[in-house]
Amino acid sequence: MIQLNRLNNHPLIVNSDLIKFVEKAPDTVLTLTTGEKIVVLESVEQVLEKVIEFRRTVLSGLTVRTPETSAASPTGSAVAHEKTEPE
Repeated sequence: MIQLNRLNNHPLIVNSDLIKFVEKAPDTVLTLTTGEKIVVLESVEQVLEKVIEFRRTVLSGLTVRTPETSAASPTGSAVAHEKTEPE
């Protein structure tokens, strides 16, 4: 989720996975997959930067799943955790 500001400067938290389009017309307009349109103060470039930073943050906690690590996972989780201790 990313924090943006409405035109009246009130903060708004948006689920970035629901953003379908970001347009400049002349204000920045987000069109969500639900069809809802939201006008925000941030530029198109700023919205894009916030989405990229959010996704980097989320993905930084993930590791690549290999057959060796997934077999060792007791929970069967889709995300493998790296070992910090030598074997």
